[in-house]
Amino acid sequence: MSTPLTVVVLAAGQGTRMKSDLPKVLHTLAGQPMLARVVDSARSLNPQAIHVVYGHGGERVREQLSALPVNWILQSRQLGTGHAVDQAMAQIADSQTVLVLYGDVPLISPQTLSRLVAAAENRSLGLLTAELPDPTGYGRIVRDAAGSVQSIVEQKDATAEQLAIAEINTGMLAVNAALLRGWLKRIDNSNAQGEYYLTDIVALAAGSDVPINAISTADLAEIEGVNNRLQLAELERVLQRRQADHLMLEGVTLRDPARFDLRGSLDFGRDVEIDINVLIEGEVTIGDRCYIGPNCILKDVVLGSDVRIEANSVLQASSIGNHCLIGPFARLRPDCRLADGVKVGNFVEVKKSTVDKGSKINHLSYVGDTRMGANVNVGAGAITCNYDGANKHLTIIGDDVFIGSDSQLVAPVTIGDGATIGAGSTITRDVPAGELTLSRSEQKTRKGWKRPVKCKP
Repeated sequence: MSTPLTVVVLAAGQGTRMKSDLPKVLHTLAGQPMLARVVDSARSLNPQAIHVVYGHGGERVREQLSALPVNWILQSRQLGTGHAVDQAMAQIADSQTVLVLYGDVPLISPQTLSRLVAAAENRSLGLLTAELPDPTGYGRIVRDAAGSVQSIVEQKDATAEQLAIAEINTGMLAVNAALLRGWLKRIDNSNAQGEYYLTDIVALAAGSDVPINAISTADLAEIEGVNNRLQLAELERVLQRRQADHLMLEGVTLRDPARFDLRGSLDFGRDVEIDINVLIEGEVTIGDRCYIGPNCILKDVVLGSDVRIEANSVLQASSIGNHCLIGPFARLRPDCRLADGVKVGNFVEVKKSTVDKGSKINHLSYVGDTRMGANVNVGAGAITCNYDGANKHLTIIGDDVFIGSDSQLVAPVTIGDGATIGAGSTITRDVPAGELTLSRSEQKTRKGWKRPVKCKP
């Protein structure tokens, strides 16, 4: 039976180099806060508890991520990583294995964490290291002649010889809680920073003949921390490329994987094609043989099969049936339901509406708070006037209705099946089925009228 696991995530840093009012660990990668990504990786190990140590003024972190299944622990004074871990130890039993992670190292993988926890078995200290071509800024792993880890020395405390060491400490480790508790009581802040370094426990472990099992990862993005917006952007591209590669290997055609962003989840069918600069947010489902044109945004939408989304269209919180054509330059706002074979053309906005099979809203129209029947044809420039300045009202359009160009349907109003609305009409009352209804002023021509001319100075 494996030893029970507890995870401690350190998230108390102020992140001053981000130059932001937003706490560092709330900055996002692929639409998800960095801290949430770390917690997700930790949860994959099925720990008994996850403790997040947050800093003074970090109440915003706790508020924004209140849904995370973690125990929040305040570190009111930032006195170093050793002090931060010690804040959580009162809630951890001696029999537990403690895994220490960092809220600003967002791409650590569950696979590497599993290896790290395994390295701590039998009361050993599991240490995650890496070799960097330029180790500047990192603590160095000091080994003896036999290759055994003896200590970690921080950059500011290192000698010239130690600065030449390429193997660095990632900060992530796993160890028995009783051992950790004892070591934390023995470390001091006699260093250049005046802080209690968690890394000092490594020398104490070596001095106590506790086995130190250093594991490494060749994927350096896993261990990279974020201290500024440049590093955040670099990891964003790493993560986006990984997601793009996965989608392509699963059968999605991405016309340029470097110009694709997934900030959520994407379920997809066969032979899906996605053009450049497409942004996927929230939970999106795309059926078979769909095409998403360039510069489109899809957020929390479901597309049926054989749907074509043309360039520069924005779809949010809506469902699209099979064989639909959307765009270019179309916008579907939340709560739209399009049945099979619907066309929403260029510069058309639809909001909180249902559109039945085969209906067409081809161009330059607004349809809001509407129940539209099947095989309706909406002419250019037609709009539903759904808002009276205080309340929204419903427009009901029956089957086989023809709405002429530049018409206004002033809700609440019902258009009967088969009705025709003459172009340029303002409809304020219900329209009977099968009839032509129009409202126009009489057209007049003034014979002999002359256009005014400018007076000469």
